[in-house]
Formats: sequence, C-alpha cells, structure tokens
Amino acid sequence: MPAKAREKTGKKLVIVESPAKSKTIAGYLGEGFEVTASVGHIRDLPQPSELPAELKKTSVGKFAVDIEHGFEPYYVVSPGKKKTVAELKTMLKDADELYLATDDDREGEAIAWHLLEVLKPKIPVHRMTFSEITPESLKRALSELRDIDTDLVDAQETRRIVDRLFGYELSPVLWRKIKAGLSAGRVQSVATRLVVERERERMAFRSASYWDLLALVEPLEAAKGGSFKAKLVQLDGARVASGRDFDDRGVLKTSGAVHLDEAAATALAEALGGADFAVRSVENKPYTRRPAAPFTTSTLQQEAARKLGFSTKTTMQLAQRLYENGFITYMRTDSPALSDQAVGAARRQAAELYGPEYVPQAPRVYKGKNKNAQEAHEAIRPAGDSFRTPGQVRSRLSNDEYRLYELIWKRTVASQMADAKGSTSTVRLGATAADGRDAVFTASGTVITFPGFLAAYEEGKDAARNEEDDAEGGRLPNLDEGDRLTPQEVTAVGHETSPPPRYTEASLVATLEERGIGRPSTYASTISTIMDRGYIRKRGSALVPSWIAFSVVKLLEDHFSDYVDYDFTAELEEGLDRIANGEARRVDWLNDFYYGDRKETGLQTVVNDLGEIDPRVVNSVDIAEGITLRVGKFGPYLERATGDESGEPQRANVPEDLAPDELTPQKAAELMESQGPGERVLGQDPETGRTIVAREGRYGAYVTEIIPEPTAEELAAQPVEYYKNGKPKPPKKPAKIKPRTGSLFKSMSVDTVTLEDALKLMSLPRVLGTDAEGNEITVQNGRFGPYLKKGTDSRSIGSEEEIFTITLEQALDIYAQPKTRGGRTAAAPLAEFGVDPVSEKKIVVKEGRFGPYITDGVTNITVPRSTSIEELTREQAIELLAEKRAKGPAKKPVRRKAAAAK
Repeated sequence: MPAKAREKTGKKLVIVESPAKSKTIAGYLGEGFEVTASVGHIRDLPQPSELPAELKKTSVGKFAVDIEHGFEPYYVVSPGKKKTVAELKTMLKDADELYLATDDDREGEAIAWHLLEVLKPKIPVHRMTFSEITPESLKRALSELRDIDTDLVDAQETRRIVDRLFGYELSPVLWRKIKAGLSAGRVQSVATRLVVERERERMAFRSASYWDLLALVEPLEAAKGGSFKAKLVQLDGARVASGRDFDDRGVLKTSGAVHLDEAAATALAEALGGADFAVRSVENKPYTRRPAAPFTTSTLQQEAARKLGFSTKTTMQLAQRLYENGFITYMRTDSPALSDQAVGAARRQAAELYGPEYVPQAPRVYKGKNKNAQEAHEAIRPAGDSFRTPGQVRSRLSNDEYRLYELIWKRTVASQMADAKGSTSTVRLGATAADGRDAVFTASGTVITFPGFLAAYEEGKDAARNEEDDAEGGRLPNLDEGDRLTPQEVTAVGHETSPPPRYTEASLVATLEERGIGRPSTYASTISTIMDRGYIRKRGSALVPSWIAFSVVKLLEDHFSDYVDYDFTAELEEGLDRIANGEARRVDWLNDFYYGDRKETGLQTVVNDLGEIDPRVVNSVDIAEGITLRVGKFGPYLERATGDESGEPQRANVPEDLAPDELTPQKAAELMESQGPGERVLGQDPETGRTIVAREGRYGAYVTEIIPEPTAEELAAQPVEYYKNGKPKPPKKPAKIKPRTGSLFKSMSVDTVTLEDALKLMSLPRVLGTDAEGNEITVQNGRFGPYLKKGTDSRSIGSEEEIFTITLEQALDIYAQPKTRGGRTAAAPLAEFGVDPVSEKKIVVKEGRFGPYITDGVTNITVPRSTSIEELTREQAIELLAEKRAKGPAKKPVRRKAAAAK
C-alpha cells in the first residue's frame, strides 16, 4: 500500500478460472463487482532444468521439491501467466475486497491459494464457492463466504508432489530399458495395466463350442395366443451347458451339465420334431424397476460414451462449457445427491410433462456407493431452482452441447419419477423325444404395465459376455399349466464362448471408480494421456493395448509391483482423502510414501535398490514354441532361431493394425512363413562378386548386398600387433562395410525383381550433372516419392520409372518453374473452424508430415492422438492454439561452435 491512504472505490474484484465463466457470473453479480479470470493455475512446479543454478545441486534439484526439508514445493509463475498475474495485480489496486471464486474442489481450492500467495492482497479476502452459475446460487454463495480450506490445499499439493515423485523416478527407467519419451504415472500406469491384463486374458482364451435347441411352438388352442420361441435348458434332468459353464481355457467347469455337440444337438432336434409339447409350469412375478441415480462425473462419462459415442475427454469439455455458461451444475462430483431445490424442480417438471401419477409420493434420496467420495457437491443436473427443458435451450447450444444437456436433463428428471411396473412370466415346456429322452424348454417375457420413469429415460449398459444365455423372448401367450403345444420347428443352434470383452472408455472408467483408483474428474486426462503415449489405441469403441504397453507393464510389475498394485493405488487415494479431511499431515504422508523406513519400503529405496533390469527380457513376449515377439526401437517384430551357421535368427514384422490377441501361434507361424527367411537371392554383382538379395522389410521391400564376414585365414593374414609385454594381440575384425541398399519401386515385388533392377536401385542417387552455377543435380527415391535434389532445393517428379530416364535438360526445365509447396499443389484443409478470436485468422486442420495439425497461419499444434478429426470442435481447436501460444516458440538446440583449427 502506498503511504497515502487510497480512496475507497467500493469495487469488489472476483477471480474465477475461465473467461467464459467470468462473463456469465459478471452478468448476474451486476454493479460493484468486477469479474476476471486466472485462466486456470497461475503457477506450478517447473522442470528441474529450469531451476536457478544455485538450486540444481541442492535437495530441490531433482524434482523442484525439497525432499529433505518437508517436501516443500518450489513453485514458479508459469511463463504464459506472467502477463495475467500483472493484470490481476493492477486490477487489485483499485479493489476494496477480493473474492476468490474458483471451483469448489481440491484443485479449485489450490488455485485460490496460489492466487493469494502470488497477489499478496492487502484488502479483505473471501473464498466464494457455488455449484452452479445461476442468480440464486450466486446469491447464496455471497451469504456463505469462508476462508481458504488449507486441508484441501494440502491434499491437492500432496497429489501434485506425489505425481512428480512417481513420474520422475519411474519414467527414466522406462527410457533406459524400453524407449525414450515414455512415461509412468500413478494412475495412468495402473489404467494401462488394466487394459493390458484384459488383453492377456484374451490371448490366453480358448473358445469352446456348444450347442442347444430353439423350438418355435404354438398352443393347440388358438385362443391362447400365437407362436413363440423357447430354448432347451434341461435334458433327462441335467442342465444343458451354456457359455458360462466353460472356463477361459474352453473346458467344461460345471459338474453334471450336458455338453451338446453339433451331432448330438442335430439328432435331438430331429427326435423332437414330431413330439408333443406341454406346459409344465407357469411362473408370474411382479416386475419393478427403479430409476438410475442422477449423474456423477463417472456415470456421466460412461453414459455419454454408451448413448452419444463421446470420448471421456469430449464429455468433460462439453460439460465444462455447459457449466461455465450456466446450463448445468459443477461437473466434477462423486455425489449423486440432489439439493432440495433440485428435487422440487425435477418433481414439478415430471408432473407437468408426464402427469402427476408419474411422480412418487415421497422424493427419492440417493447416496454414493464410493467410500472415498471426495467432494460434497450435488450430482450433475440442469442449473437453477427450476429446470429449462432441452427445447428451451436448443438455440443457445451447439449440437453436441445440446445432446449432452438433454442426457443430463432426462436423467435428472427421471431420477425423481415413479418406478416402472409390470410382470415377468417364465414358462417351462416339456417334451419326450422319439428316443425317449425328456427335454425341458423355457421362455420368458416381460410386460410393462406402467412405464414410470422409462417414459423419460432408460440407462444404457455395456456389452456382457455370453449375452445369448440371458436373452429374453418377446410377449408370451396366456398359458396355463397342462396346456398342449405343437412344434412348428426345432432347430439346433451352435455357439462359441466369447473372450472377456475389451475395455471401452465407459467400462474402464467404471472399473477405475469401482476399485477406488484415481478420481473421476481426472479419468478423461488419464485416458487421453495413455492414448497420446501410444500405450493404447481405439478400435471402434474398444481400447486395444500396444506391444510397448506390454513392455511397460511387465517392467513395472516385475520391479515396481506395489506401484501398479490396484489396492495400493486405491490406498494412496484414501491417504489423500485423510489429508483433505484434516486426519493426516502432508509431510508425514509424503515421508512414508517416498522414504518409508529407509530400509525396505518407500519409492526412493525401491528405485535405488533396483538392480539390473535386462531390457531383452522386459521387451519379449513368448508367442509360440520357439517364436518370441520383441519390442524393438522401430516397433514389434517376431524372432526365432534358425540354427544356420551365421547364428542370425529369422525375423518377421508384425502388422501395426494386428491386435495382440490376434497374434495367435498360428498367425505368428504364418507371418514367419510368409516373410520366409526374409530374402530371395538374385545373383552376384559382376563387379564386386557380392551376393545380391531381395527382402521384405518393416518399411517395405528392398534389395541389398551381402557383405561376407572375414574368414579365419583372412584374419590370420593381418599384420600381428603386440602388447607392451611382448604378447601378440588377437587379430582385429576389420570395420564393417555398410551394404548398399535400395527400396523397390511400387511396381516391383520381391518375387519378380531382377538382378539388373537391383543393381540400378542400389546405384541411386543418380547424378544428372550440374546447373550453370556448378550445383550438382541428382535424382533419387524418397519417402514421399521420386524427386530431384540440388543443394537444399528439392522438386518432385512424376513417377519412379523417371528416375532412370529423366535427363539433365528436363531437370533444369523443372527447376526453371516456380516452386509449389512440397513440390505439389497444396491439399485442401481437412476441416475449417472459422476465425480465431486472438489472431483473427482462419483456423484450419491440415495433413502434415507427422499427422494432422491445427493452424491459424501463425501458430501450429498437432491434433492430439486421442482426438479424431471428426470429434474435434471449434472450441477445442481454439483452446489448443491458445495453449501452444502460451508455451511460446520451441527452444532451438544450441549448436556448439566448431573447435578452432590449431
């Protein structure tokens, strides 16, 4: 404060996280309030390389956390936020009160604390929280101001520090033993392990074949009703085996079950073709179904994936925008509970839209099942003390925003509606086959007499194994015990047991939440991270692990078993919860995690006592007898010993689109055979006498020459060198000569390429001559096709065959023409998103050398691997460009000056 007293302005400064949120709130708070945004966190832990020189050699240097003095973090204002901080300080000078209105969760509490630490206000400070952005909610928030909750801040700081310790200790191990650029994370590694374990189960799975019968029967009394289908369930008093009666090795595990094969089922169907069927029992039960609870973060992600096909990342981005613009309540919550105002709003709307009989007498109360439920928020629901229908907000939302709002609205209203009512009938039919065997069939059906909440909404579900075992029929005739039926058709039906289904984003989120691993609010970023790292990819909606994920998980399981243990990871979350609740101290908890007893436990002890890790073991998976899959620098390949004199194993490439469970022993053998010993001998080079071969390689077919190893006689003929003691040195192997190679043209194949073709290909690049300035011009084949090269100036030419026919004169004519980008006309954009609000230039998505990227002509950012072009929205494109601008231009590597000549 300046020495002179500042005049009171009465202005109240409110800081939230996002600009969109600030605009909405400003419209509700009115005069006297100035609302601005910090745009997320303003400071964070820096990279250790960015620390001041005096700190790099201290206990802060390894993690930007002082691990020897209370795990004190060393925070710095993020480079992209220095301007924001300066603007906030300027605005603070004209304010009389500061309201920190960041989100009401641990991260929001930490953002508020960081703002307080950096801005150092000299005026009254209030913590203001709300779960929805409506006039009513903001009015309540202003009447319930509080101080910053230091326990919540401690919990969030601890999470950030433990993630830094975990990643910075384990990731370098992956770089050294598997591949540079990989990362380990407290939750992402466990999520990857879940996906890999499921794939291992699928790889070990052996299907079983089983058969049953399906009978189309009709009551003899026409008045009873029409025909229906019934399934064979019992034969001579023994249950007929279905899919769930077999284990994952294809072996019948249920004692006493009858396993029908095709021949037995077909014979039984024939024997029952003319049999009399009769009703042996009819069981009618009342059917009641309750509505699902309102959405939590996890259930919203799951249902949006099932019903709308959204990724978790897309769901959270859409929900964030709906919340910031005042359409829904806060979207990060573990609680399915609704406030009294929301319950009243849902009940009123259900009665208005569907009728009073669709609303139960008493409100429904929902409680969370998760024992580690983190926050005391409401469920995700439409904002306000009265709800806007989807039709009322349609014009203000994008198509995807509208679909998500509609889903939230339906789920919320349905949660306060009456049960669906009906009845379920199960009929058991009996018949005696021509060979005397007694067969029992069943059929079941459900009749809904009162839809209740189903009039508004029905919850989706993930696909389950052996669903055909649970299939229910349609509506059944009105049958009584003893009624006779005639078979119109009895058919033998074959089945195969199914492997465990792969995880989808929805089912992975459900499993993580069920196990208490991580927090639902972080699942979207966790799944995006493991996709961006190349650990998993999507095939349709299924998550398929890569072979490199197998290597990562194997290394972590073998050497860091605790840190990818599901229970251990869940216990870490419980520890963070205890800190948030004031039941544990941050420093004590971090000491226990990192140091343990400094003898056997603790992350540091485990890493320091790691011992030797054999990369070959970590990167190998046995596929079949004698065939091993290796994860190499350039991808996975198969290998098996050949037993020939060279000792070189046979190798075969694994197609990138082949899922791990599809690499069966039979498929591995097929790949080895199809790629043969890997080569076809074409003959000898008449000039060198070396053998020329054609081979299939990872990046296509090519020709090369075989450089023979020196013989014992050649080594013995070398001049003898001696040690100082006079003993002769063993003969040195001469330096290896790099063989000439050449990629086959697209019109060539290993089976048809000739020796003459091979010698031409290996002679490339072909020198055409020089231009008027003496610059040499060559022609050669490249990754993107044939081209001319003159210094740094490259020009594409028409076809590969022209490489051997183009003349110097033709090349000079090409260089005389104006150069087009990349030697060809620029391709049309993959997508267009209008004008960027910052640069005011057109945003487009283009295909680049390393994949699609977003650009406004000034800033470029690669489209994340986890986001398809079809999923990308204008808002995401603007956000990605903004993040790239905030980071600033990439630092160029420092070039060392050449040493001065002596």
